[in-house]
Amino acid sequence: MTEPSGETAPEAVPPTVRPGTAAERDAEEKPETAGRPGAGDGATTPEEPGTPEHPRADGTPDTGERPETEEPGAGDEARTGADRESGGDGESGADRESGAADEPDTAEPHADVAADGGTADAAEPGADGGAGDGGSSGDLSDAQVELAAQRELRAKIAARKAEKDGPLASGAKLSGTAADLLAAVRAVEGGAASGSSLYEAPEPATRRPAAEAAPEMTVRPPAPERPAAPAPGTTAAVREVLAEGGAPESLAVPVAAALGEGAAAMLREDPWQLLTVAGVKPEQADGFARALLGPACGPGDPRRTVALTVWLLERAALQGHTALEIQAVRAGLAGHAVPDPEEAVETAVSEAAVLVFQEEETAQDPEDDEDDEAAGEGAAAPAAEPEPAAPVLLGLDRYALAEESLADGLARLVRTATADTWEGGELERAAGAHGLVLHTGGEASRAEPVALAAAARARGLRTLVAVHADAGRRALGTTGADAVTVGALLSGAAGPGRDEDGAFALDLLVVLDAPQLDVETGAMLVESLPDGCRLVLSGDPEVLGAPGAGRVFADVLAARVCPRVASRVPDPGPLGELVSGIGVGELNQVEAPGKEIVIVPVRDAGEAVHRTVQLVADSVPRAIGVPSEQTQVVTVGHGGSAGTRALNAALKQRLNPGPGRFGGYDPGDRVAYAPVPGRTVTGTVLSADPEGLRLRCGDDELLVPRDRVEPALRHGWALTAHQAAGARWPAVVVVLPGDAAGGLSRPWVYTAFGRAERHLSVVHGVDQALARAVAEGVAPERTTRLRPLLEGLLAPEEQ
Repeated sequence: MTEPSGETAPEAVPPTVRPGTAAERDAEEKPETAGRPGAGDGATTPEEPGTPEHPRADGTPDTGERPETEEPGAGDEARTGADRESGGDGESGADRESGAADEPDTAEPHADVAADGGTADAAEPGADGGAGDGGSSGDLSDAQVELAAQRELRAKIAARKAEKDGPLASGAKLSGTAADLLAAVRAVEGGAASGSSLYEAPEPATRRPAAEAAPEMTVRPPAPERPAAPAPGTTAAVREVLAEGGAPESLAVPVAAALGEGAAAMLREDPWQLLTVAGVKPEQADGFARALLGPACGPGDPRRTVALTVWLLERAALQGHTALEIQAVRAGLAGHAVPDPEEAVETAVSEAAVLVFQEEETAQDPEDDEDDEAAGEGAAAPAAEPEPAAPVLLGLDRYALAEESLADGLARLVRTATADTWEGGELERAAGAHGLVLHTGGEASRAEPVALAAAARARGLRTLVAVHADAGRRALGTTGADAVTVGALLSGAAGPGRDEDGAFALDLLVVLDAPQLDVETGAMLVESLPDGCRLVLSGDPEVLGAPGAGRVFADVLAARVCPRVASRVPDPGPLGELVSGIGVGELNQVEAPGKEIVIVPVRDAGEAVHRTVQLVADSVPRAIGVPSEQTQVVTVGHGGSAGTRALNAALKQRLNPGPGRFGGYDPGDRVAYAPVPGRTVTGTVLSADPEGLRLRCGDDELLVPRDRVEPALRHGWALTAHQAAGARWPAVVVVLPGDAAGGLSRPWVYTAFGRAERHLSVVHGVDQALARAVAEGVAPERTTRLRPLLEGLLAPEEQ
């Protein structure tokens, strides 16, 4: 009873077949160099690596039609252990990356998380059978230690917020009784009252005293106890209820883990609680409810409408939204046959299942009023058009708490930093004078915040650099020893010690790849910084957004509450020129004398898989000099005949054939592992034992427990762009089959093409769709509350 989700390719678009002679078709059996990928018939200049191109009479390159070829393993998707889920739909828990089933990348699925994290549910212990009755016990894995530490830290954040008196500083706290609140919301929507009537005036947040500096030493927290599996009696009782309703017994463990000790009674009383389990669809929960309740249930049952409202907001979070407009929620409920969506929303709010927000409007500057009065003297001033009221939003408490905590924490850093005069460049001077600084730029600009960290360390400050992924840390070269991943920092596996309040022993934290911060991770990170600590967020605003809910970097940039330093360092070479043009909406023709950019035209998905395998296994190592193990394939989605599953099956057959005797994997297989949502660890399978699979990831070895192999591990020769964000490889092959055209956007192309350091091959089958995506394909914005919260706490500054 699972739900496929992720970057599934859209419906196939009939490919354009270009005529050509037999000689031309033979010439295309090798990669062709191109200066302008996707520029259409005449703008592409394909060339065989190491072989002169054969121009036509008009000067354009020859791209004739090739004969059909049958690609290995590109039929219906080959299933491995990581490609199976309890419902048998071919989508593994590790393949859930955006939450929206069968939605393309244009929806900016934030959790390209499959092995980039799966969904949040897929990475939680106990979800999807992760804590089964027969699960193996023993030493804790790094992922389990990390998850437990994050849960403990989130609990501390919640406790701190609960101790504060008065309304929330952002003005978004609910006031009065639930009935009064509902009446106020209806009054706002009807125009009878202003949005400010819902909230009390914001009060300054209570500042905690500065903590004494902790000693400069690494302190590892004690290993938390292994999360206990649901009691056998609870699981057995749930299994009995599931059997009565005709639901798969495999859901017993995740249901028991999600609902707790009284899960069976809760499920019998409210069968729609089944929607709390990842992958369960509303129609499946409806069928289960009808089997248990009979004619007593209907589409307007309050239990059903409340569960569906929460489910819609959870689905929105998987697409990156921390809240939704109330009208969007009502429309979603109507789409699931709820007879009165407005009443359903009111019921969900009155039962505190969801929260309602409307941000206060920013007061008009008095100087603007004076200007208006002066302009109106002696003449009738034109009537100003009233600004539209802020929309009413619905959200879940976990994301509301995270955004409130993050906004409050950032404001605390801004207010408690002691201004100092630092000599150096623009970034160094800004970091010395302010507690929060934003830095933007491409891949080459990463050297600037790293140099800032080195200079601060030379001043005697306790300084650390944090990156999104291990590959990003290793890319820093000699400075890699002073850099950690954000996940390892929060879990305590790396980084400085903490004081008695849980704050890091740091004076300056530099976060690279900041666009990959989701709101919950950002809140935990900022709440862990002591008063007076400086925070520098650095990243490329053009790349795909965070794999979790929220858009922290973009919201802080838009709020204009701190200095913003834009790097002037361009990315070098033909690849840098190509990617920089994409960032401003132009797919430029680029000279690539060293075969830095190669275009391989294809007619269909089957040929795309065949040519991709040929490039990785033969052409790139032979003509470019980059071995297969340093070449990464990037494609639009997991599904489809040229998605990651089909490509990984074909690449395994060519590069490391085997029976998959260890849960679908063999020693030597290239894999992508999601220890926590939003973080991909790529590596190679070393061996298997009763405890699980052992991987080599960079310089480290780690163990994937047996119960985590299926939901969190998958083959990794091919990744999606969301999974690849934050890492780079010497060579990258981007696969664009015809049926992927609808999933393209400018951020997707920018991110995918920007993963290459030395060489980029584009397996091109989308014709003009690539150029259109670069020029027009702006990814849809996420609905979040962080920007107005920051603007309410910190007056915008003119930078």
